Amino acid sequence: MINATILVIDDDDDILLSARLFLKSHFSQVTTCRSPKEINVLLSRNEVDIILLDMNYQKGASDGREGLYWLEHILSVDREYVVILMTAYGNVELAVRAIKKGATDFILKPWENEKLFATLSAAWKLRQSTRKASRLEKIRSSLQSDLANRAGAIIGSSPALLGVQRTLGKVAPTDANVLILGENGTGKQVFAHELHQLSNRRNQVFMHVDLGALNENLFESELFGYAKGAFTDARDDKPGRFELAEGGTIFLDEIGNLSLPLQAKLLTVLQNRTVTRLGESRERKIDVRLIAATNMPLDEMVAKGTFRQDLLFRINTVELLLPPLRQRGDDVLELAAHFANAFSTRYHKDCRTIDPQAARLIQQYAWPGNIRELQHVIERAVIMADDDRISEHDLQLRQTHFPAAAAASDMQLEEMERLMVSNALNKHKGNISKAAGELGLTRAALYRRIEKFGL
Repeated sequence: MINATILVIDDDDDILLSARLFLKSHFSQVTTCRSPKEINVLLSRNEVDIILLDMNYQKGASDGREGLYWLEHILSVDREYVVILMTAYGNVELAVRAIKKGATDFILKPWENEKLFATLSAAWKLRQSTRKASRLEKIRSSLQSDLANRAGAIIGSSPALLGVQRTLGKVAPTDANVLILGENGTGKQVFAHELHQLSNRRNQVFMHVDLGALNENLFESELFGYAKGAFTDARDDKPGRFELAEGGTIFLDEIGNLSLPLQAKLLTVLQNRTVTRLGESRERKIDVRLIAATNMPLDEMVAKGTFRQDLLFRINTVELLLPPLRQRGDDVLELAAHFANAFSTRYHKDCRTIDPQAARLIQQYAWPGNIRELQHVIERAVIMADDDRISEHDLQLRQTHFPAAAAASDMQLEEMERLMVSNALNKHKGNISKAAGELGLTRAALYRRIEKFGL
């Protein structure tokens, strides 16, 4: 007994009776009706899996035009309906027209019971497969939508940020590999997702892989997949993250944490554009756009021999160096206001205003944890605030990270600035105008920094 609902539509009572008597012993529910004009009511009241539809209803008709009309009507209601057409007048041309218009199959009356059952069984498997594919697509779309909401938008208009956004806008429509550099908490995942959203792959998967949290022993099985029996717990074939991201974008976060042997395996995949599952010898082609990110100094690691230079060349066709929050001027207040509004909504509080003393404190603070730290501080402040505004007391910022006691932070700021200027000059091969444009500086301001850092 197959748990499916069959709807049979025919103007011949003998046909309906024969169909009902035979099919009810094989399918959980069989519904019959004499006129296709009842289709809308029947489909609205029942979840129908397969529709067995006669092609002629007017007396003497044999051209099948009525059946084709009602076929198109049914599929206009829902393209996923499985419709099998039946007629007493065998005609190859008519059958071809029916299949082209979306019919699943075509049978002749009078039918052989075994052939009818085989046709309906095959149609039921198709129905299940179509439903599963549709459900998976809805789940994928929902997950990608949730991911987009979590990733958030790029907020701010400081010169340092605008320079990065200009580069992002140029590289996003291409398939070039992008390496995103920056301190912890600067929003590398947000920028990676923005690259995906502005690319030609925006309607495909965005696959985020945190390499820093991935056990080294699971690296190959997670990224490249495995075949059934490849190891003790491999009970089924499983595609890896690269295969799952087919046609979309794969974001390899914390790539600087990979050991040299794993770097070699990743390089092979990126060079050959193929993956081989554990336990298989077959190579599978992949079509993905690569974005990588790290907070580690990869150039220094290459010099020390802890990161492969050929892998670095492969992943950084274009580099995006994200500025720390302390270099973004008034962006910090814009971000704070954004978080205050978001957390007020989440916690059902009306605490969307930041008072002047708190705002001044936010601007003076060094934000060693960058945007992530600011987000946590504002979330806590919204929760703890006693009235409708965030006060200086609600922020609970540590005094050790204010300018008066932040010599180390100042040194870090200066080194980051030197690195940004150096990278921009190298990227544009010494072209001052292009480097200044990327950094959001005037030519004169860039010359002063070149002289300051001895570049």
